[in-house]
Amino acid sequence: MGIAGRVVIVTGASSGIGEAVALRLAREGAAVVLGARRAERLDDLVARIAGEGGAVAARACDVTRRADLESLAALAIERFGRIDAIVNNAGVMPISRLDVFDVDGWDRTIDTNIKGVLYAIAAVLPQMKKQRGGHIISIASVAGHKVNGGSAVYAASKYAVRVISEALRQEVTADGIRVTVVSPGATESELFGKIHDPASQKRLEGASEIALPADSVARAILYAMNEPDAVDINEIVIRPQAQEM
Repeated sequence: MGIAGRVVIVTGASSGIGEAVALRLAREGAAVVLGARRAERLDDLVARIAGEGGAVAARACDVTRRADLESLAALAIERFGRIDAIVNNAGVMPISRLDVFDVDGWDRTIDTNIKGVLYAIAAVLPQMKKQRGGHIISIASVAGHKVNGGSAVYAASKYAVRVISEALRQEVTADGIRVTVVSPGATESELFGKIHDPASQKRLEGASEIALPADSVARAILYAMNEPDAVDINEIVIRPQAQEM
């Protein structure tokens, strides 16, 4: 029970929820192993955590490349000797209607949001099985609970995260491994600024004004991790009070 001394991998750690999770867990005494594509942003975060006395390691990581996640897991074992948890946070949200035919965006969504989670599971699960314990936490979305027109592929990817996580939970109970899905609603992040479809941008107008602070999601993750090992918080849905859907 408790976070202090645990070794936690966080993907997509260079901004938004991932950055908030890294800071929150490090301040609670966890050793954090951080991965993200933007090495310079990662370096800044490492310096910040180390400057506060936290235990931290980092490596550039693109979750669409299986070898990058294997390398990140190897770094955790090399530096800290084990992997107690992973937060699968890296994700993209290039939403648009299907008849816009953003096929490249569809591919990017599937490669990052689905295959990236699967690659992460493959990277950490052998070590967790060897340890007879661990915690696999994946960020889904409220879009994975209720689809809105214009976000079909993104919603499908987040629903897939929920399905994969539930199947994994059933498979690893005998190994002492916990599985949690966190489904945030509108949350402060760079994702809103990376939607290039004008209709989708218009549909989401105002979402950033009510968005949750990223640290609210980090605290939800901390809650799940802080429970005793015999307690598995399987799913958390967290959204701004003002968000209807």
